[in-house]
Amino acid sequence: MAGEGSSSLLRLLPAALLLFLSCAIPVTLSSDTDVLLRFKSTVSGADQALLDWVPGSTPCFDGHSNWTGIICYGNNVYGLQLEDMKLSGALELDPLEALPGLRTLSFMGNDFAGLMPSFDKLGALKSVYLSRNKFSGTIPADVFTQMKSLKKVYLSQNDFSGPIPSSLAIVPRLMDLRLDGNKFSGAIPDLKSPELRLVNVSYNNLQGPIPQTLSKMDKSLFAGNKDLCGAPLDVACPTAPTDAPSQSSSKKLSVPILVAIIVVCIVLILIAMACIKRRKRSSAEIQMGGKRSSKIENYHADKLEQGFSEPKTVAMKGPKEVEHGKLVFVREGAERFELQDLLKASAEVLGSGNFGASYKAVLVNSHAVVVKRFRDMNRVGREDFQEHMRRLGRLSHPNLLPLQAYYYRREEKLLVTQYYHNGSLAHLLHGNHGSNIPSLDWPTRLKIIKGVARGLTYLYEELPMLALPHGHLKSSNVLLDDSFEPLLTDYALVPVVNKNHATQVMVAYKSPEFLQHGKTSKKGDVWSFGILILEILTGKFPANYLGTAKAGEDLASWVNSVIGEERTNEVFDAEMKGTKNCEEDMLKLLQIGLSCCEKDEEKRWDLKQAVEKIEELKVMEGDDDDDECEAEPSYESSEGEVMSSKDITEDQFSLSKNN
Repeated sequence: MAGEGSSSLLRLLPAALLLFLSCAIPVTLSSDTDVLLRFKSTVSGADQALLDWVPGSTPCFDGHSNWTGIICYGNNVYGLQLEDMKLSGALELDPLEALPGLRTLSFMGNDFAGLMPSFDKLGALKSVYLSRNKFSGTIPADVFTQMKSLKKVYLSQNDFSGPIPSSLAIVPRLMDLRLDGNKFSGAIPDLKSPELRLVNVSYNNLQGPIPQTLSKMDKSLFAGNKDLCGAPLDVACPTAPTDAPSQSSSKKLSVPILVAIIVVCIVLILIAMACIKRRKRSSAEIQMGGKRSSKIENYHADKLEQGFSEPKTVAMKGPKEVEHGKLVFVREGAERFELQDLLKASAEVLGSGNFGASYKAVLVNSHAVVVKRFRDMNRVGREDFQEHMRRLGRLSHPNLLPLQAYYYRREEKLLVTQYYHNGSLAHLLHGNHGSNIPSLDWPTRLKIIKGVARGLTYLYEELPMLALPHGHLKSSNVLLDDSFEPLLTDYALVPVVNKNHATQVMVAYKSPEFLQHGKTSKKGDVWSFGILILEILTGKFPANYLGTAKAGEDLASWVNSVIGEERTNEVFDAEMKGTKNCEEDMLKLLQIGLSCCEKDEEKRWDLKQAVEKIEELKVMEGDDDDDECEAEPSYESSEGEVMSSKDITEDQFSLSKNN
């Protein structure tokens, strides 16, 4: 019995020792799971939005994210991307201090309120995105003092007030700063980061001269601040007042001089009145490059006013309420203006495409819109056209350019959308030489492709009745906002564009199946997407858009030929930076692009399959020396074989001998 007791004690010793050690040595390291769950408990609405954030699971495993909104780098949490999830409350970031690998936070498009969170506790952050929330109050001047790695700060569309934090001026690597749509007041700090490329402070209450370092940026970035002055605005800053003339010197003014001054003033007033009267009779003119150009291409005021005496904006309620010649708004919350406002606005020609010309029109309140003319849009009658425009007005997705309004005439139509100063993807890929916008790096290109994929998926889901939910997907129809997020435009127009014109100019009708058999399918948009992917990666303009490519000369054939000749290093755009250690992901994306534009429609991937593979690729901050692209553990080839990404060889890029 004594031996049994001793044996029992010996068996209990390890457990007792473990219990002693656990009490004696406090646990100081928390797992990422515990940290994120503590953060989740502080956020209202997180229980519904973050259902997969549960105990017993890990947010990152083998380089992949297992939880919604988590960006992983290896097995560490690199970032939180909790956007448009209806989250609310005060944003408490204290729990996140225990995540040493955290580099990016995005809470855009939620209902967070209160003062700005204390980001200074997370000094290693590179990106902070808080746009489109309900934050308010003054931001402490020193909040960014310790954030030496910070590159991007997005605080747009909140209710912040007071001065812009002066510590932003000493952030050494600041690239993008968006403060638009708030109530900031005072002067703009003198931002001197050598990497600065975007500062948007429009629609605040700022005043004083614009710093010289920002003088070459687009003037729309400073609009809506009535007391700002200096370049790039056309508002001169007032000079220091000089001493008033003495009373004795003022008496020296002779009567003849005073009479002459009065006469000159009267003459100037008469001239001004004559100019105003003459201007009322003239039609709207556009101003481009500081010179008056032609009138908005035959849009004479008398022609537009036929059938109505005073243009008015009308809400879209029903076909019978839409009168000929009136601007019709189809977008909830869009800023209202009248057709006459467009006619009076200064405008510049943005381009002239296959459908017609596009104009940037700046309204009286400095709000800029794009007006696009369409001549060949008589495929359906008035009521069907109005119904289709209402349908497009209801579409809402972060990667779609919303239709705001339209103008209907039998001969031609106008579509009105928001203006984005970055312009189109085509411009940045092929026409930005000599501009102050840097070439697109690898993370930005991958981000653009992901956004296009998401926007296209949304169109497929919302417009299942259309064979070609987009129909005209190409780089010039992908706009980029201030954060280089892509916005699809000219989508879902196939039902209203004249068929003969559509088959001649729309990209989906350049697909192999239409050129060979005269048929279209939803894989026509997938083919267009594949060509776009190859264009973004190679930097080459696809002859496919022009419909002039001979057999074997299209972009996909060229990529396959270069790969087949083992000249893989010649495929990717030489101007694409931030590609260090990212070759595997780049090759994977190239493979996806080729799979999407496979000539054989039966072998071509469908959109869902392509998007799933694209989403596996991670957008990283590729311009840091210490940043690396993570390698995915496996990849499924077009034949269904699962392989390591290191096993992808040149001969596996040729999906078809006929491609």
